[in-house]
Amino acid sequence: MKKGTKIALWTSIPLILLIWFAGPRLGLWGNRDLKKGDAVQVAVAGAPGQGQGQGQGQGQGQGQGQGGQQQGQVQAQGQGQGQRPGGQQGQGQRPGGQGQLPVTGRIAKPSYLTNGIRSAGSLLANEEVDIVSKVSGKVTAVYFREGSKVRKGDLLVKIYDDDLQAQLRRSEIQEKMLSEKLERQRVLLSKDAVSREAFDQLQTDYNVILADINLLKVRIAETEVRAPFDGMIGFRYVSEGTYVTPQVKIAHLVDQSTLKLEFAVSEKYVSENLMGKRISFTTYGYPDEFFATVYAVDYRIDETTRTIGLRARFDNRSGKLVPGMFASLTLITDEKTNALQVPTESIVPDMNEKKLWVVRGGRADLIPVVTGARTASMIEVLSGLSAGDTVLVTGLMQLRPNMAVKVNITE
Repeated sequence: MKKGTKIALWTSIPLILLIWFAGPRLGLWGNRDLKKGDAVQVAVAGAPGQGQGQGQGQGQGQGQGQGGQQQGQVQAQGQGQGQRPGGQQGQGQRPGGQGQLPVTGRIAKPSYLTNGIRSAGSLLANEEVDIVSKVSGKVTAVYFREGSKVRKGDLLVKIYDDDLQAQLRRSEIQEKMLSEKLERQRVLLSKDAVSREAFDQLQTDYNVILADINLLKVRIAETEVRAPFDGMIGFRYVSEGTYVTPQVKIAHLVDQSTLKLEFAVSEKYVSENLMGKRISFTTYGYPDEFFATVYAVDYRIDETTRTIGLRARFDNRSGKLVPGMFASLTLITDEKTNALQVPTESIVPDMNEKKLWVVRGGRADLIPVVTGARTASMIEVLSGLSAGDTVLVTGLMQLRPNMAVKVNITE
């Protein structure tokens, strides 16, 4: 073989190998894999009918060089990806298919509303006292039960009094003897058988004995500790055998049939006629609103707080409230029985006005309103709202005018 032929042969071998490996990548005779991917993408992007036709056509054309296997695969892919049930028609619809936004609403109803001076105070007992003994001695009996009602004059505790009882019996015997002797002396005096001086001395001795008897009865009565008024008695702090003195607390008695509400208001109200004003107040533990009447005003200004003190009387015969409770109150200056009130969270601020979402004909409507007095959780609507309107409370951020809503009514 000639030398030039050998050189040409060895030079062509690397060139052939380079074309063999680089040819598919450079697209010299077509890239079956890329064309297959393009066919699949066209099938996905097209409509249901077009995807099926394009998938079948491209699958048949490309399957001729590969034994027809890829035709079935591309056709299946074209049909599966092109024929989507329902297409995109289900998007944008709300759950349930009706397009209604679930919200919570409240019916606007006339209600009682008070407006006035707000303050805070404490409930005081009408009467209360620590039960103590006036005399010192040992407790011989306890007659009351803790936490029970007692009447005025009921015997609560008995103190040892045997020595006093003995002195009383001796004085009573002496009184009887002097009484008989005095009667005899009176007869003799009428006959001038005794002197007037002797009779007067006997009369004095008799009167002293009577005074001693009365004194002993008083001291014996002091050994009986009795209830000073009707009320509820609390815990007892003594037992039988306890030695008590006037400094030892036996129990605590409270009259809570009537409670006093004590509070203070600013000194700027000193010129108001506060006597007889009604008070509405609430306490922890009860959702009810209670009412009291001012019966006393302390017009001395507190220099520290710059306030004046007031007391109102509350009829507590039901026994609901107890002394010491905290009360949030309003000194009523204005009362309304048909005020429309809505929850404060339903108000939508908008520039220089306030608005409410209401339901009319099953659709949301944003209306402007004028508000008035505000409480802890409610606000009065003066105009723009009518009794019976359904005010929306939740879902306000998702609402749009004329949007269909599904309302759940709450109280």
